[in-house]
Parts: sequence; C-alpha cells; structure tokens
Amino acid sequence: MDQDAYRKIYRDMDGRICLFEKSILARQSNCSQASRFFLAEREGVHCRSDQGQRRCEELLQLLRQHTRFTLKSANPSGAMPHAKVMRIQVGGLQGLALASGTEKSALEDIFTLIDSAITQFESLDQLPFQEIIKQVAAYRGRPRRSSS
Repeated sequence: MDQDAYRKIYRDMDGRICLFEKSILARQSNCSQASRFFLAEREGVHCRSDQGQRRCEELLQLLRQHTRFTLKSANPSGAMPHAKVMRIQVGGLQGLALASGTEKSALEDIFTLIDSAITQFESLDQLPFQEIIKQVAAYRGRPRRSSS
C-alpha cells in the first residue's frame, strides 16, 4: 500500500485519532480510552471518547504554546519533527503527573491524569506550566544508535 493511500484510509477510519498516539505506541504512556488497530501491517490508536479527545487536544495545544521557546518552535500549530512531538507528549504528561502530585504510574491512563488535573487546577489553562515545561525540556527519547 502506498503512503498516500494509507494516510487517506487512516484519516477516513473514524476521525478520532488518538492525539497521544506516538507516546502510546512508544510504550511511554497508555490510556483507558485508547483503542489499538492494525492497518497495512502498521499499528494505530484511536480514541473512544469525544470528551477525552477534546481534553487531549486542549492540553496539547497549551503544551505546544507554552513550550515554543523551550523547543525553539516558531510555529506551534505547524508540523513538528517526531522527537519534538515526543518531548511534548511524554515530557508534558510526566510534568503533568509531577505537578498533580501523582506518581509516574499515572501515565498508565492519560484520560484519568487529565481528568484529575482539571479537578485539581479547575481548568487546563490553570496548570502550572513552569513546572511542566521543566519535564518537557528534560525529556530525552531513545539515544541514537551509532551507524558503525
């Protein structure tokens, strides 16, 4: 299957693509609302919750805005390299868990983590982004393998 056909089928499946898909597929986090599927020998993740997807979208937009300087991103709404997306997703979730006073095991359910953060801070706009950004800046993905 060529790449364009794959992307079209993938987008047309149900429109609720998991916004934390990269971190879930990298086994860095998980979510009770995530539903895995396989398409053309590739794994993907969809969200089973409209409310959950809206919350994740709001959180990711806020993280992208607040980490613009840290990640040296001129356009927070544009496409980003995989490594920066992973830093935002995994580092952002780790920072959110830390700021919420929960353990890193909270990354086992993104939906519950975001829900408890909203309960604690009243809204996602009120999150302590200075603390969260520190975790985004500190996150390092897998080290590159040498080509030798």
